[in-house]
Amino acid sequence: MSQLSTLSKLRDALAQFSAQIPYLSRTGRLIWNASGWWSFFWMVLLILQGIIPTVIVYLMAPLIDGITAAMGEHKSWESLQPILPTISLMVFLMVLNELLGTITKWIRTVQSELIGESIYDQIHSKALSLDMSFFDSPEYYDKLHRARIDAMNRPLALLENIGNLTRSGITLLGMLILLLPYAWWLPLLLLIGTFPALLLVIRHTIRFHHWRTKNTVTVRKTNYYDLILTQQSSAAEIRLFKLGNYFKNQFTLLKTKLRTEHIKLIRDEVVSEVFVVMLGLAVVAGAMGWMLMQALEGKASMGDLVLFYQAFVQGQKMMKTLLRDIGEVYKNITFLENLFDFFDIRPKLLESNQTLVSPQFLTDGIRFENVSFRYPHTQRWALRHFSLTIPAGKTVAIVGTNGAGKSTLIKLLNRFYDPQEGRITLDKTDFKELSPDMLHRYTTVLFQEPVKYEATAAQNIALGDMSREPLQEEIEKAAYQGGSDGPISRLKQGYATRLGRQFGGEDLSTGEWQRIALSRAFFRQAPFIILDEPTSAMDSWAENDWLQRFMKLAKDKTAVVITHRFTTAMKADIIHLMDQGRVIESGTHESLMALDGKYAQSWKQQIQLSAFDLK
Repeated sequence: MSQLSTLSKLRDALAQFSAQIPYLSRTGRLIWNASGWWSFFWMVLLILQGIIPTVIVYLMAPLIDGITAAMGEHKSWESLQPILPTISLMVFLMVLNELLGTITKWIRTVQSELIGESIYDQIHSKALSLDMSFFDSPEYYDKLHRARIDAMNRPLALLENIGNLTRSGITLLGMLILLLPYAWWLPLLLLIGTFPALLLVIRHTIRFHHWRTKNTVTVRKTNYYDLILTQQSSAAEIRLFKLGNYFKNQFTLLKTKLRTEHIKLIRDEVVSEVFVVMLGLAVVAGAMGWMLMQALEGKASMGDLVLFYQAFVQGQKMMKTLLRDIGEVYKNITFLENLFDFFDIRPKLLESNQTLVSPQFLTDGIRFENVSFRYPHTQRWALRHFSLTIPAGKTVAIVGTNGAGKSTLIKLLNRFYDPQEGRITLDKTDFKELSPDMLHRYTTVLFQEPVKYEATAAQNIALGDMSREPLQEEIEKAAYQGGSDGPISRLKQGYATRLGRQFGGEDLSTGEWQRIALSRAFFRQAPFIILDEPTSAMDSWAENDWLQRFMKLAKDKTAVVITHRFTTAMKADIIHLMDQGRVIESGTHESLMALDGKYAQSWKQQIQLSAFDLK
């Protein structure tokens, strides 16, 4: 039953290996494209290193026989002269082998750096090319995690395995050829004696791969708990609510589970290896016993005996190395499937070659026509039968409670997603006919949670448009428009001050970081402006000052401002009040107040709260 199970696993492993052969060729192309001729020179050196041990062992027989003959004669230096060329050649080959090993190590390091950089470049390029919907998927993060883990290790490990496989295979072939003249069955005995090791390697590789894949989420959770315990963004709350021990215990619990399972796998492998080692020793003992009988019967010389021992032991060693490397190649190809699975992810949004013909970007406006949308892996509709018009050259404010669908509008306006029903048009052209990259070139956005870039104040603003060389006057103009000129003027080095604490810079308040992000958005000088809660972290004085600047900036441009603050919304040309994914009221501030509906009620409540705060 056990043998049938092992053979079944072997068949499954071979079938799986056959299916994964394409990954071997893809890895070869990846390695060659990254390191080119370095890989060619590396392979040449490996071939030479594989041949040299065979030649050295071959020279052992005439060397030992020559020494034996010399000792039986006059025992003088002159009697050693016939074997001096052999000795010189062996010394030369040993020195050459060491030299080749050193050169190989250097070339291997160069390859490692080039391949690692190339793989990370491909991972980053792939991540940048994917739709936003992928970042909502746990499966995406599983694939990304496995790709990151395997990015540096697996291709380089596979390269090392292939190198060792080549070198060991050449040496093993040489040893088998040296053994063949003594008896035809000796090479066969050597191969059969190591066959159980092959089964062991395959069995352990399959088990380890299944264990790694099964625990991907567990490993990601341990990484998450590690970040929670060590990063700045969670440090204050962790201490305030005394959550440190809780997350430490969660981390330890998962790590203990992983450690226990991993140790059990290794323990089972070690127990199995004991049997394989004992079998190998028995084969060596039997072969040496046979060869010793040949020597006693005068059918072999002392040199033959030494050569046979060296060839058989070296052959068995190479065979074990070969099997181990075959197992490692199989293992690395299995895990490289994760890397190539990540590379094979394709964006879901359909691209288009449609170009803009209007230099003003918008002449009619943007329309949501009966749009319904829900995020991937959810059943709740964020927008349902939603219709809205954003006229060209106007400022439109979107107000409403949390969860009303306001931030979803931003993602759809940037074509991070396509709606499941209905359509969105730009100057009567369907968004699906427009390239996301093209839309982004004409759009500037302030997101609700802007990124705090660890760079200088000037660089933080200039990152808003990487398509042009940032001029200092343009940076300062954008800083004024976004209201960050004041906070920057108070920094010791002004615009040259590094922001953020991770690399020794100065930190800002939440409101000041928001103004930096606003300035970055305005630096883009785009005709379509989208702002998500632009004044949420500002006090009333700063908000009023910024609104005056913004109204000048938005003149003759199309702007969408999403806000909770009615004092911000009232400056817009049109206000839309959203609730549960729909627009329930629309108009100017004055007309909505006259309507005395939900907008007017919310306005009165907010004014009362503001008055209470002032008291």
